Amino acid sequence: MILPVLTVAAALTQPAPLQVAPGDLAAIRAAVAAPGASAVLVNLWATWCDSCRDELPAVLQFARAHRADGVRVILVSADDEDQRDQVAAFLTKAGAANVQAFIKHGDDNTFISGLDPKWTGALPASILYDGHGARKRFWPGPVTARDLETALHELKKGKP
Repeated sequence: MILPVLTVAAALTQPAPLQVAPGDLAAIRAAVAAPGASAVLVNLWATWCDSCRDELPAVLQFARAHRADGVRVILVSADDEDQRDQVAAFLTKAGAANVQAFIKHGDDNTFISGLDPKWTGALPASILYDGHGARKRFWPGPVTARDLETALHELKKGKP
């Protein structure tokens, strides 16, 4: 009878897999504009992107540090849609709790140009919006914890 108890205990200590929803441009825009956030960070990444994996801990730390302040973090994976389970497992292992996660769905060019005209589609990329869904900052390439903290501080101070 020890084995079932250990199995249950092991299951209780493992986090539930993060839900990763298919997200087209409209779904991502709706998540950004949803009420209740003081700011929204959208991070565009992929499991096959080394720079994306390198910056993810800073993005997740930012999410944890500012969740109580009303900051919403949205992770959008550019992996192929059939990789959704692998993306969920990767994010779960990375500790991506309390974030919204999507896997990009639909036409790449429409998604890229519609999300931010300055974005070429290169990964990683991050966009900071205010609580009303207005774009405030765009980072083509890796973002650092300092970049995020500085931009959030400026946003709170009302700087463009």
